[in-house]
Amino acid sequence: MAAPTDSAMDISSFFSGLLNEKLCPNHLNVLKSFTSMLRRQEYREEVEKDVFCSLWSLLSRLREELEASGEGEEEGDELNLQLMAECFRAQRNACVQSPRNQALLSDLSFIDESLKVISLLQRLYLQCGDRSAVALDPLRCGLQFLGNMAVGNQLCKDSLWTLSLPHLMLDLLSGKDEKVVSYASMVLHTCLDEEKVEELAKPDNIPLALRVMELCRTHPDLDWTVLIATQHFLKSSALVVSMYSGISHLERMTLLELLAAQLGEGGGGDSGIPGGVAAHLASSFQTGCRAVLALASGSADGDEEALTVISLLDVLCEMTSDLEQFMFLQDHAGLLQATVALLQEVHALGKASKNVFSSSQNFSSSGGGDPSSPSVSFKAHLIRLIGNLCHRHPFNQNQVRELDGIPLILDNCSIDSNNPFISQWAIFAIRNILEQNQENQALVAAMDRRGNADYSALSELGLDIEKRDGALLLKTTKKH
Repeated sequence: MAAPTDSAMDISSFFSGLLNEKLCPNHLNVLKSFTSMLRRQEYREEVEKDVFCSLWSLLSRLREELEASGEGEEEGDELNLQLMAECFRAQRNACVQSPRNQALLSDLSFIDESLKVISLLQRLYLQCGDRSAVALDPLRCGLQFLGNMAVGNQLCKDSLWTLSLPHLMLDLLSGKDEKVVSYASMVLHTCLDEEKVEELAKPDNIPLALRVMELCRTHPDLDWTVLIATQHFLKSSALVVSMYSGISHLERMTLLELLAAQLGEGGGGDSGIPGGVAAHLASSFQTGCRAVLALASGSADGDEEALTVISLLDVLCEMTSDLEQFMFLQDHAGLLQATVALLQEVHALGKASKNVFSSSQNFSSSGGGDPSSPSVSFKAHLIRLIGNLCHRHPFNQNQVRELDGIPLILDNCSIDSNNPFISQWAIFAIRNILEQNQENQALVAAMDRRGNADYSALSELGLDIEKRDGALLLKTTKKH
């Protein structure tokens, strides 16, 4: 068969004949020419509906023949798969910046048929071992087409979501080919909106969300999954809570790292993270924070859980660092008490024997303790969180005093290479605990002149003693 010119009539004639002929390499060459012509916007907008109808019929024929052949085992299947890939390339090009063609292809059920082909290719890829490589090209092209169909077209997004969620999308994201996973992630990201994210929190759909989080951990360079997590998942309290209870400690740490990064991008404004997420993290810290004590034994057992606690603490510190949307955590029942109690236990363990919680002045050229130790700065961050929770909060200020937290914090004012900047965080915490609280100021001023709690030493830390109305009171001279 002679190759047609680029006129609509020749293309229509080509497809009409193709559907009734035995497929051969020349058909592939002509189809490639059609794909190339669709790169031109003026041509894309002139393609007649009957040409797309014939293209759909060809794709459907290729699928049926591949299914009948035993899925990739017949001699002609390689050409069949090459033609499939070229069909998808043509469909992909037809949709570029063309709402007209998106609508036409949608009306002609290209999404439904393409998903059937993609599902078949996915099975072929998984089942055929070394012979499956030939199926990768049409599989990748098919996913690129779906991505182009969905861009800027809500009807196509909704149709894709309904037809592929969750099983096909989960299968695609669970494959070994990185391009397939990347393209499938692109399609998922394109389809997501607030309503669909809430659907992912349902029990039947949660495995898909968990797979995305697993990919964030195992493939951190895969941009699409990270964007799915940060731009969509982290904005849903229901989904984050559901995921947090269903993922491993390693995956929880990945989730917490993404939350920390999102908080940092907020620049002090609204991070987009809902309050329900913050409340859940605070409760999780309260119930599981003592797991960090396992680090004192030097045993590897429980390290992942302990590392999760450390990551939780870091995120809570960032959330309560004068971010107005999260300052309700100051009133989160039990959070302050749990933090003070943990600081007491960690401090006591560090004094009782030599372990990761012990203070040290063993400074290296890098200026701190062993940077590989997960406990580095842990005590400092506990003190930082206490200071944040007491900022202009009289009830919490008084609670710290009643829990004997003031001398505990003062006892951590010394330089400690295992907790860089601990003295600065201690000053910050003491300032917030004493601010406009005369009972707390009087307690510190009345302390004996000995040890780290010696009030004369506080002058070196930016705190001064003042005599007022016959009483010794403490005032701050530095702001942090």
